[in-house]
Amino acid sequence: MQTLRSSWKGLLFCLAISIPAWLFGQRFEVIGGPVFAILIGMGLALVVPARASRPLEPGVKFTSKKILQYAVVLLGFGLNLSQIAQVGTTSLPIIVSTIATSLVIAFVLSRVLNIPGKISTLVGVGSSICGGSAIAATAPVIDADDEEIAQSISVIFLFNVIAALIFPTLGSVLGLSNEGFGLFAGTAVNDTSSVTAAAAAWDGMHPAANTLDAATIVKLTRTLAIIPITLALAAWQLRQAKRAAAAGEGSGEAAGTFDLKKIFPFFIVFFVLASVVTTVFALPAAVTAPIKELSKFFIVMAMAAIGFNTNIVKLVRTGGKPILMGACCWVGIAAVSLGMQHVLGIW
Repeated sequence: MQTLRSSWKGLLFCLAISIPAWLFGQRFEVIGGPVFAILIGMGLALVVPARASRPLEPGVKFTSKKILQYAVVLLGFGLNLSQIAQVGTTSLPIIVSTIATSLVIAFVLSRVLNIPGKISTLVGVGSSICGGSAIAATAPVIDADDEEIAQSISVIFLFNVIAALIFPTLGSVLGLSNEGFGLFAGTAVNDTSSVTAAAAAWDGMHPAANTLDAATIVKLTRTLAIIPITLALAAWQLRQAKRAAAAGEGSGEAAGTFDLKKIFPFFIVFFVLASVVTTVFALPAAVTAPIKELSKFFIVMAMAAIGFNTNIVKLVRTGGKPILMGACCWVGIAAVSLGMQHVLGIW
């Protein structure tokens, strides 16, 4: 109750931003509600005076951190592990290859271009797994700040739009089969909304192709990678925290500062449990669909808060290197997806 008492103004503020952002996202699916929320939030940050924004700070902070974590937990109810395993197994070699490619490219470029590690992680994970949802799941694990999240989402959005616009034509030029384009869209396009947009455009160009369902299943299979990736990052964070605590004890500083409850992202455990519940009890779409929509709306709310906490001038000024990284990850994923299809005899 105390949290609600201090945060309600900021919560209502983020809710007021998220409603039009959600509606715009429904109308323009290629862009999506989270991007609209970030843009509206950043625009308001430029015009709302500091004195007026001060009472909003507790609620905005709560939304950008806790509401984002709740969104990830609810996201788990949209993953029926058995159904995805049955349909998506054939795409697994391509998915593993594209994810590995993106993460390696992000790691190498972070060293070569001297890009901050957290932005590199978010761009690499967002490019390789499922765009904004993967960034939403990963950001709290690595303790990324709002500007790092906003920058990563912006990079992913840019290449989402490009992919949705050009991939259907590219697939036709390359002579991809319907199955091949479903795999291509599901493994090489970042965000689920853009995957569906690209697949729907392909179906429009090729009547009776029905690639939309196939591409969506491949994308959901790819989404499962959130679980091992975030758990691996959590383990790495724990290791770093233990080292820091040990160093503090050895030098007389920060003795006993290691606290598992504060460091380990328990919301990821709840995300996994939600997926298990959906799978074990075979929850019907009538139950999971509203929960998935609520999860998406919470992500839009969190992005509104993140946008409001973001310095747009700094974001534009420092955005060149992350965009270059995003482009390299995007091209690398697309090339590996097509190359693996050729190796496997699909294309």
